[in-house]
Amino acid sequence: MRAQIPGAGRGLHMDTRYDLKITNATIVDGTGADRFTGDIAVKDGLIVAVHRHDDGGAGIEGDAAETIDAAGRLVTPGFVDIHTHYDGQATWDELLDPSTSHGVTTIVSGNCGVGFAPVRPGAEDWLIGLMEGVEDIPGTALAEGMTWGWETFPEYLDVLEQRHFAADIGVQIAHGAVRAYAMGDRGARNEPATAEDIEAMAVIVKEAVEAGALGFSTSRTVMHRAMGGEPVPGTFAAEDELFGLGRAMAAGGRAVFELAPTGASGEDIVAPRTEVEWMKRLAEEIGMPVSFALLQVMAAPELWRELMAESMKAIEAGIPLYPQVAGRPFGMLTGFTTRNAFSKRPTLLALNERHAAGELDDAAYAAALADPAVREAVLTEEDLPSDASIPGDSVNLALQRLVGMMYPMAAVPDYEPTADRTVTAIAAERGQDVFATLYDLMLEDDAKAMLTVPLFNYANGDHEAIREMLTHPASVFGLADGGAHCAMICDASQPTYLLTHWARDRARGERLPLEFVIKKQTADTAELYGLGDRGVIEPGKRADLNVIDLDELTLHRPRMVHDLPAGGGRMLQDATGYVATVVAGQITRRNGQDTGARPGRLVRGAR
Repeated sequence: MRAQIPGAGRGLHMDTRYDLKITNATIVDGTGADRFTGDIAVKDGLIVAVHRHDDGGAGIEGDAAETIDAAGRLVTPGFVDIHTHYDGQATWDELLDPSTSHGVTTIVSGNCGVGFAPVRPGAEDWLIGLMEGVEDIPGTALAEGMTWGWETFPEYLDVLEQRHFAADIGVQIAHGAVRAYAMGDRGARNEPATAEDIEAMAVIVKEAVEAGALGFSTSRTVMHRAMGGEPVPGTFAAEDELFGLGRAMAAGGRAVFELAPTGASGEDIVAPRTEVEWMKRLAEEIGMPVSFALLQVMAAPELWRELMAESMKAIEAGIPLYPQVAGRPFGMLTGFTTRNAFSKRPTLLALNERHAAGELDDAAYAAALADPAVREAVLTEEDLPSDASIPGDSVNLALQRLVGMMYPMAAVPDYEPTADRTVTAIAAERGQDVFATLYDLMLEDDAKAMLTVPLFNYANGDHEAIREMLTHPASVFGLADGGAHCAMICDASQPTYLLTHWARDRARGERLPLEFVIKKQTADTAELYGLGDRGVIEPGKRADLNVIDLDELTLHRPRMVHDLPAGGGRMLQDATGYVATVVAGQITRRNGQDTGARPGRLVRGAR
C-alpha cells in the first residue's frame, strides 16, 4: 500500500515549502507510460506532488529550498542496480562508486554466493581470498580497508546501518560464507552437506532474511574460484541443500534466490537445461523469485534462447523465474594500465614495478614504453611461466589467443563494433604483425588506451541477442557487477549505456524506446526485490531521481585509477550529462560531481 502523504497529489499546494522542486521537466516516470512535461515537488525525502503541464492549472505552487529548472532535460526515477559486489567496500567507502556515477540510487549487493557474513573469528582472511578470487577485488584493499566488527549476518547489517552512503544499499546472504560458517573446512572444500548441516545453514539463512537480507545467493559455475583455486563453497550443492536453503529463505520473509548457474560462463552447455528445471521447481515451491545469470556463450550461441523460453513458460504458469541479463557484451578490458598480452614479459614487468613504486610517473612510463628498444624487447621476449595456483596468472596467454576478438576503444567507446575493427583486421590493413599492432594500439593516449574483448553476448558480432534478451518479458536487467572485477571491466556504467546506446545512438539495428529502458532499470528491478517504495515517479514514493541532459549524455572510455586502500587499482568509467542525482530528496551529484551529501542508508527487506 502506498504511503499517504498529507497534501500529496496532482494539483495545487498552497503555502507549502518544499525541500526541492523540479520544473518544466520531460518526465519518464518508470511505469513505461509515455513521457510528459511536468513538475515534481519533494519534501522529507518523498515525492509529494507531480503536476502534468497538459493537465492545465497553475502547477505546483509554493516555494522550495532549491528549484531546478529542467527545461529540455529528462527526469527519471533513480536507477536500481540489483547485481553488485560492494559487500566489503561499503564498510569503508560511502560513495559506492562506480555505480553512483551512473544514476544509481539503490544498490543490491551480496550476489553470486560470495559475501562477508557470517564469519567465524579468524576466518576473515579466507573470505577475503574467496571474494578476491571470484570477483577480482584486490585482497590487499579489502584487508586494509574493511572494518569488521560482526560475526552473524544480522550483526553485519547492524554495522552497515550505522553508515551513511551516497545511495541506498541492500545485501543478500551468500552461500559461500554460510557453508563455511556452518560446516567449517568441510563446507569450504565443497564436501556434501548432511541433513544436520543443511538444518544449521537453514537457521542462518532464515535469521538473515528476518533481519533484513534481501535475498540468498549462490554460485554453481566452476569459473568462480577462490584465490587458492577452490570453487566457491556451494558450487556442487545437491538439490536437498539448495531446496533446504530456498525454503529457509522463504520462511524468513520476502526475498530473492539469486545464482550464477552451472554453465553460466559457457564451461558446460548441457547442464544449463537441468539447472533451469530445478530452479523452476524451487520457485514454484517457495513462491519467491529465483533469478539467474544468463549470457550468450560462444560455445553454444543459441542456448540462451532455449533457457529464456523455459523461463517464459514458467512465468506464464505463474512461477517467478527470471533470467538476469546484461545490456552489452560481457568480457575484459586490456591495456598497459591493466592485464594484457605482454604482462609476463620481463621488460614490461620491470617497467611496471618501477611505475608502481613511483620511480616512473605516468609520462615517463609512457615514454619508456614508446622507446623502440623497449618495444622490440617486449615483442620478442618469452613469457615467464604462469603459476596455475593463482587465478588469472595466465591471463596474458588467454589474451594472446583472443587477439582476433579485441577491439580498440575510442574516447567515446563503441561496444557494437564491426569485424573490420579487430586488432587482427587493423594489423592486416597496416601490413603489420598482429602483436606489434596490439602494442601500438595500447600505446595510444599516452599508454592509457583500452581495448575490449567481448567474450559473452557477442557471438554473432552484434547486439541483436542482447536486444532480444532485454525485451523478453521474462528477463530482468542486471549483471553490472559494480565494485567487482576491478582490473578487468567497468560494467557498472551499463545504466548509462542503456540510455546512450539503446535509446539514442544505436546505428547497427533497432533501438529501444526510452520509456522501456527507464522502466527496465527502475520499476522492474525495484519490483523484483520487493522495493515498492521506489522506482517510479509518483506522490508517496521515495524522491530518488535523475535529472539528465540526454542530448549531451556521454559515456567515456574506462580508465584505471589507484584509489582503493593499499593503493589498489580499479576501473572507472566517467559519464557526462547527469545534471543531478537525487537520493531521498537530497542532491548527491551535481553535474557529475559528488556533493558530499550522504542520505543513503541500509535497506532491510522482510523486517
